Amino acid sequence: MANYRVEVKSGRKGTCVEHSRYDGRIGDKWEDRDDLIGLEFGNFPEWSQDKPLLFWKHADKHERKNAAAYREWIISLPNELDHEQNMWLGRRIAMLVAGPRPWQMAFHGPEGKLSGNPNPHIHVMTSDRAPDGIPRPPQQYFCRYNARHPERGGCKKLSGGMTHQQVSQELVATREGIADLTNEALAEAGLEVRVDHRSLQDQGIDRTPGFHLGPARVKSMTGGKRQEHAANKDGEN
Repeated sequence: MANYRVEVKSGRKGTCVEHSRYDGRIGDKWEDRDDLIGLEFGNFPEWSQDKPLLFWKHADKHERKNAAAYREWIISLPNELDHEQNMWLGRRIAMLVAGPRPWQMAFHGPEGKLSGNPNPHIHVMTSDRAPDGIPRPPQQYFCRYNARHPERGGCKKLSGGMTHQQVSQELVATREGIADLTNEALAEAGLEVRVDHRSLQDQGIDRTPGFHLGPARVKSMTGGKRQEHAANKDGEN
């Protein structure tokens, strides 16, 4: 079975631009990272259509305090596919995850620091504020939504008003959709391996699930611990 990992995070106001730069390996700070394969984006409002950093800059400045300024999906891609195939798959996954939301996708292709195996994955940053066809300047775009007079308020957050159960159901459905797209890509490439979005327990597999090791944790591990984990696929971001 091919590797499958989906992780969802959120970021607060003031962190958008720096995280966008990190994902896109933009600027001198990330010049030592040579693992960027591709960077794409879509659904941004008119004032930032071709300038995602401008959008994130205004999100940092104008988004509501203590609100999630962005959400990020970190999704593994199959080792069995080449970069071109994975770029095509990553684009489809990004559009599925984002829906009508503004999105930025960075495709990274590093080697795992423990196993030495390729570790292709994408980072998909999204804003919950999806353009609704009403033109708004940047400052207004991130204001509170006005249900009675939408043109007077900010852009509505798609996550607004959802219950915990609804959020959970949406996450499960999206995870399943990612697996379906991945399996379609594997089948189209003539490969027999597949992924499964379900937990090992739900699949009836009696095995302890693996866990993600970030770059900082790998760097701090002793040689013995590295060897212990080397047999498993690792996933540095």
